[in-house]
Amino acid sequence: MPALFELEAAFAEAWADGSFRAELDGLLRDYAGRPSPLTECHRLSEELGVRVLLKREDLNHTGSHKINNVLGQALLAKRMGKARLVAETGAGQHGVATATAAALMGLRCEVYMGEVDMARQELNVFRMRLLGAVVRPATSGSRTLKDAVNDAMRDWVATVGDSHYCLGSVMGPHPYPWMVREFHRVIGSESAVQCRSLLDGASPEVVVACVGGGSNAAGIFSGFSEDPNVELVGVEPAGGAAVGHGAPGIVHGMLSYLLQDEWGQVAEAHSISAGLDYPGVGPEHSHLADSGRAVYPSVTDAEVVEAFVLLSRTEGIIPALESAHALAWVSRERATLAGSTVLVNLSGRGDKDVAQMMDVLADRL
Repeated sequence: MPALFELEAAFAEAWADGSFRAELDGLLRDYAGRPSPLTECHRLSEELGVRVLLKREDLNHTGSHKINNVLGQALLAKRMGKARLVAETGAGQHGVATATAAALMGLRCEVYMGEVDMARQELNVFRMRLLGAVVRPATSGSRTLKDAVNDAMRDWVATVGDSHYCLGSVMGPHPYPWMVREFHRVIGSESAVQCRSLLDGASPEVVVACVGGGSNAAGIFSGFSEDPNVELVGVEPAGGAAVGHGAPGIVHGMLSYLLQDEWGQVAEAHSISAGLDYPGVGPEHSHLADSGRAVYPSVTDAEVVEAFVLLSRTEGIIPALESAHALAWVSRERATLAGSTVLVNLSGRGDKDVAQMMDVLADRL
């Protein structure tokens, strides 16, 4: 708790400091490449009968939305006098972003990654090591993202004097859900302005994003949550549908919807995407679900594979498997969505998933 109190006070002070915000904005612009563009998908839209717009977070430096939050937290760590970043990662994108920021700012970096995820995301493991990070396997439990979070938290509480835990999603104990959401608010703010410009002052009818912990969704939702005419859709994996099939529970210092058994023990999640292999969602997503402001349907691995191929072949854009969940829902619901404008957060690019998909699609391609 003292570590969390220290972090909350430091973030509140930094977020109110114009010089901190200006330095972060400069890094997001000149290093990460923001603003990320809005792409209208003409061929995909024609095939689905839905006007599809993509928020291109895949074009950020390191290939996903993760860099927004990591640059903010790394700046905050330096401001707090910390010399070392600790992180967890599932698909590896948050780990790569953390290792990148650490290299940029001269910080030591240690990343915990589930043993299973290390095997299916070897490219990102190499990228992290190339950037100077130490990558440690999480070997307990399901050996995926949940277990990497466990190990990273254990490290942080033992080394907090010198270390900052760079948590990668809108989850965990306060102030992390709030802090990570604020660092990703830039996605929603940009999207709202870009959509008004493209749509003659209007907003899209539907905003869709994938949800594991839910940081990319929280970021883009923040730009539209005050507009009651915009439907917010967070798409979960069928094997990790915490809102759809879970119940309120406590894990990693937060009360949220959680996959658990009848005794309250955390159940294992499954997804074809390593980045969504998490048994809960952030507490803000749980609140949005309870209040009815957002809905959280799920899609199957088979639907995700179809969406992965569909976007690749219609638009020449290979999506991350995480982002393909959002696209899969749009494809499945095309009849219901017919004629409407849908904004999809393309949270990451699919380079990291190509080796895995070579096996999945071996008979087809």
